[in-house]
Amino acid sequence: MRTITREDGYELSTDPARQQLELVHGWLSTDAYWALGRSLDTVRRSFAGSLPFGIYRPGDGRQVAVARVVTDGATFAWLCDVYVTPAERGRGLGRWLAGAARDELAARGVRRILLATNDAHGVYAGVGFARLANPERWMELDRR
Repeated sequence: MRTITREDGYELSTDPARQQLELVHGWLSTDAYWALGRSLDTVRRSFAGSLPFGIYRPGDGRQVAVARVVTDGATFAWLCDVYVTPAERGRGLGRWLAGAARDELAARGVRRILLATNDAHGVYAGVGFARLANPERWMELDRR
């Protein structure tokens, strides 16, 4: 687990105990197009099996952003559930989250990280992500 503090006082932490999962559930289940209607139990189970990242506001320590990484810790990772509360957007927190996840995974030797986004390509491009080089190789099984 690690904690990084920006010069403006925001803290980024990978400590699972700091995740405010009821708050995160509210964000994801009501405001995140990819997770609308997701149950609290599903959020809890998904975070229990993932590497969590949270950003916490200066002063009161309230969580204002979240991301999680599904990974084997050696060869592959999926960056997902990246969310910044609307009141805190525009401060570079999403880019900070994505960059911190990239760096943490690189330190572990993970060389391939995937993600999917509908509308934040610029955020992720800013920390090195690019469109799939060979999308014809990828397949999915979607049972939503």
